[in-house]
Amino acid sequence: MSENRLRVEALSKKFGKNDVLSNVSFSLPEGSSLAIIGPSGCGKSTLLAIIAGLASASSGRTEMPEHWKTAFILQDYGLFPWKTVRDNLALPLQLRGVGRSERFAAVSSMLKELGLEGLEQRFPVQLSGGQRQRVAIGRALISRPDLLLMDEPFAALDAITREHLQNLLLQAWQRRRMSFMLVTHNVAEAVFLGRHIMVIGGRPATRKLWLENPCFGNAALRNSDESFALMRRVHEALEEPASPAPEEETNS
Repeated sequence: MSENRLRVEALSKKFGKNDVLSNVSFSLPEGSSLAIIGPSGCGKSTLLAIIAGLASASSGRTEMPEHWKTAFILQDYGLFPWKTVRDNLALPLQLRGVGRSERFAAVSSMLKELGLEGLEQRFPVQLSGGQRQRVAIGRALISRPDLLLMDEPFAALDAITREHLQNLLLQAWQRRRMSFMLVTHNVAEAVFLGRHIMVIGGRPATRKLWLENPCFGNAALRNSDESFALMRRVHEALEEPASPAPEEETNS
């Protein structure tokens, strides 16, 4: 590939006879971000799983540079309950065979960056939801991914914690400039975190709207007219009626 970017071309997915995704195409340049938004059950998480290599497409393809490393943050954090914060953070490095002293240094640095110092010996059950999510973010970042995939990572958090972690994610991106993709139901979150915004919907789901977002990452524009105008466009796309599902064949 001449450019470092993720390409998704004419991607479709079926589960049995049910078409979930149809002819979805887009590209994401290196160091950029994409927020994907759409109704519940429209295939957003399926799209992310295909890009991560956890599911296969029925047709179409995804392509990214061979050297890119990918990390995935799940809705339920995906932390191992029997491992401490330190051990959860160290796991990706341990699996890669990184030495103990290097792992210790990397984990210590990540604890400091995420504001988790003093919690390293706690287990996930002993943490708040926001703290667990910070550990999940840290575990994804510690392996220095080129592409970070997130499936509604902040959905279960209160508004204040959610905004704090949005800012934390943005700061992490500013330090590393990895590409990231975020599935969300929150329009304001999509406008803050997505340099590009894609709305998908319909039955099967297709790409309904693609926006270049001048408000990306700018806290001063969170409540600006420009931001509200973008949110209105996203809401309008979300409110477009879905195409009716095809009638099932019946034997007479």
